[in-house]
Amino acid sequence: MIITKDNSVVSLGYSLTEAGKSDIIDSNIGGAPLEFITGKGHIIIGLENALVGMKAGEKGEILVKASEAYGETNPEAMQVLPRDQFEGIDLREGMVLYGQGEHGQSVQVTVKSFNDNEVTIDFNHPLAGKDLLFSVEIIDAREATADEAMTGQLACDDNGGCCGGGHHDHGHSHSSGGCCGGGHCH
Repeated sequence: MIITKDNSVVSLGYSLTEAGKSDIIDSNIGGAPLEFITGKGHIIIGLENALVGMKAGEKGEILVKASEAYGETNPEAMQVLPRDQFEGIDLREGMVLYGQGEHGQSVQVTVKSFNDNEVTIDFNHPLAGKDLLFSVEIIDAREATADEAMTGQLACDDNGGCCGGGHHDHGHSHSSGGCCGGGHCH
């Protein structure tokens, strides 16, 4: 089956690098495939759009510009906080911390710099402003069932097993793609 813009269930093997660099940022090669339903916002839009028209067994290199991945870096997404708010944390520049946002949501921040009095944190996604290169293999593609299309979640069988694979969030805030921890790459 050819992947369509909406309601295709895709099983994907991938590795991710920053465009022009060789260090692998993330990969599921040798592990469970990433499984998601197209058109549901489960993965970054640039990758999803590039997969449309591909079919099972197909491989490719997909360049996703920052604007269709995690967006451009927002210089206003920096905040300086008193050092005492980080008591008990062995701070290091570049470390990622998780906390709670204004509305109770989980937020990821990066420590940009710190001194004895203040800590500068960055609310931008760590991959914001970066063009990404995905090496992909379409392991399987099928049409979503009516229930999957309606709920946006991958179906489970009677034994509690799901069609969904591993969850790779990279900081985005959508729900996972499957009922047993299904998958999506943000």
